[in-house]
Amino acid sequence: MPEDQPEPREPNPMEEFLRQFGITPGADGTFDMNQLLGPLQQAMAQFSRQMAAAGAGGDGLNWTFIKDIARKAVAAAGPDPSPAASETVAIRDIVGLADLWLDQQMAFGRTTAPAATWSRAEWVEHTMGTWEQLAGSVSSSLAAAIGALMHRGAEQAPEAAGMTAMFEPMMRMAATGMLSAQVGQGIAQLATDVLSGSDLGFPLTDKPVTALLPTNIARFADGLDVPMADVRLYLALREAARQRLFAHVPWLGPQMLALIEHYARDLTIDGDAFEDAMEAQLSGGLTPERLEEFGQQMAGRLFRPALTAEQQEVLGRLETLVAIVEGWVDDVVAQTTANLLPSADALLETVRRRRASAGPSEVALKTLLNLELRPRRVRDAANLWAAVRSAKGIEERDAVWAHPDLVPTGADLDDPLGFAEHGHVAHTEIDDLDAQLAQLIAEERGREEGQPGTDG
Repeated sequence: MPEDQPEPREPNPMEEFLRQFGITPGADGTFDMNQLLGPLQQAMAQFSRQMAAAGAGGDGLNWTFIKDIARKAVAAAGPDPSPAASETVAIRDIVGLADLWLDQQMAFGRTTAPAATWSRAEWVEHTMGTWEQLAGSVSSSLAAAIGALMHRGAEQAPEAAGMTAMFEPMMRMAATGMLSAQVGQGIAQLATDVLSGSDLGFPLTDKPVTALLPTNIARFADGLDVPMADVRLYLALREAARQRLFAHVPWLGPQMLALIEHYARDLTIDGDAFEDAMEAQLSGGLTPERLEEFGQQMAGRLFRPALTAEQQEVLGRLETLVAIVEGWVDDVVAQTTANLLPSADALLETVRRRRASAGPSEVALKTLLNLELRPRRVRDAANLWAAVRSAKGIEERDAVWAHPDLVPTGADLDDPLGFAEHGHVAHTEIDDLDAQLAQLIAEERGREEGQPGTDG
């Protein structure tokens, strides 16, 4: 190469991004800001129109875009027919029978809402508000990651620092769109796996409703040597019991959601994975379709895997609470079906195996919130509730739910007979985390004031 010719430069991601809009640097790699003002404004307007048409934009997660992604992903996962009228009637009859049986085995009365039969898409619609509450706080972590990326970009390419600042709103919109797509796909993955409205062990609807998903139940039952009617009835018993509990224990649902929200608030974005994703987007063209594609590719990789000590504590509390809820459901349904449903024991073991495996729901929760929810001690919790019931009866067993200080802790699960005899000794001191959770619950109840209440 002749000495008077400069060494060829490697184009940086910002240059590649600008080339999409016909903006190229001079021979020395610099940009004339005065000449580029018009093209820059046109480029930003073009991308903003694309994202607005897709329903995405702003610094926070865009839930119109998320729901659209979730609905498309659900449709792509296979047939999802709306339940026929005859099927809806059949499910209501099954839930009615389940309620009749449960009346004899628990202290909590029936919920007021009629039983529901949902397609996967309808599950997405009915639970979207709760996911917005739980995942909305992730946007603060996203904003911090975007700021760090922009700062690094300005340091690495100082000649383009002015344009980097001008394009920051577009970058924020692109990053938000990518994470929104990831969240939408996580919700869709849950929709293809859950069997009922509260199958995950915590409430996802504003008001208690016993809802079953026939399409997913049919897949669950495939290969089981159990009549479909028995499978539906058993799952209806579990869901109806859970919904009665949430309806009649007003602190329980809000506390579970407050724990998840507290956990999600401290999520951090993996800066390296995030930067790799953004560079790939910049060099390949920004469109809503590519944001969706990158959201799928980056699922499970954007959140920093390490958790803080406080997140570990919150996760431990949440896992224990879910285990206590599911263990109570196990005991209630086992007693309910003891002389009425011969296949109940086999179905309980199937539910336990499903719960213990790292299935689609666990993967989806990790995609959504980096949440690995593994309530390992459900069997211990079921034994504890059985011990309380045997020692004191159904009314006393269910009276334990009257206040959060009365419910068993992880330590109580190690001594079910001791808990059955003495109960849980509540701590008199409240720590900072408890105070924050109490505030979240109070705020949640405040938002519900003026709205029709639930039964109980």
